[in-house]
Amino acid sequence: MSLQIPVTSDAVIGHDAAGGVIEIGGDFAYQRHAIVNTMLVGTAEAWVLVDAGMPWSASSIVEAAEARFGPGARPRCIWLTHGHFDHVGALKALAHQWNVRVYAHPLEHPFLNGSHRYPPPKPRLADGLMSLLSPLYPRAPLDLGSHLKPLPPDGAAPDLDGWRWIATPGHSPGHVSYWHPATRRLIAGDAFVTTGQESAYQVARQTPQLHGPPRYFTPDWTAAEASVKALAALDPEMAVTGHGRALGGPAFREALLKLSADFGAVARP
Repeated sequence: MSLQIPVTSDAVIGHDAAGGVIEIGGDFAYQRHAIVNTMLVGTAEAWVLVDAGMPWSASSIVEAAEARFGPGARPRCIWLTHGHFDHVGALKALAHQWNVRVYAHPLEHPFLNGSHRYPPPKPRLADGLMSLLSPLYPRAPLDLGSHLKPLPPDGAAPDLDGWRWIATPGHSPGHVSYWHPATRRLIAGDAFVTTGQESAYQVARQTPQLHGPPRYFTPDWTAAEASVKALAALDPEMAVTGHGRALGGPAFREALLKLSADFGAVARP
């Protein structure tokens, strides 16, 4: 059974806004696509999309972007946390429609340039319908062609001032998180999540909880633990993760520190 760190409801942040997005700041919003989140970060003058949802998400993402930034809105680029199917479902369509660069860690490129499939999941590592169904999830690589670019080696997140990328491997070899030091805002991808992603019931309820990365698709638990500890050490004010609600404030920070300290007992299979 997947364990979790409970988080009080006052840690949930954000409110509904135009285009089906959840607003968590004047230049930061996210949109839920069935089981996964995408993020729209920036202003009409300069914004980026983070991750690309499910295969049917393209039109919803475009509609949200145009509701938020205006007709014909086009990001400067797309940032990826990693290339699992639920984070890149609409990626190829959006990259072509917008004709933009897609940035990912070089270790994630084999899964995005047509070279390699992700390793098979391990559904027995956790109870729950989502885990049970994981052998059916797509693992074939995308081929993004010339749209795919490596993240800059200096740690700067491209095309948006003030953001940094941080290597947070474990859930995938090239998994990264995005960090805004000035405001202590974190986009954690699946380094940790705020719902029990192994359970369809927990995914539907979206009860605020802190979990490690989804167990069935995490091959390197030593790296995953180190990544959570590195993110907790940043003392983020708020976080949006790939799955679950955005959380912030003291209750969130306390829960993240507890997840970091108790990772072996709570998150690691």
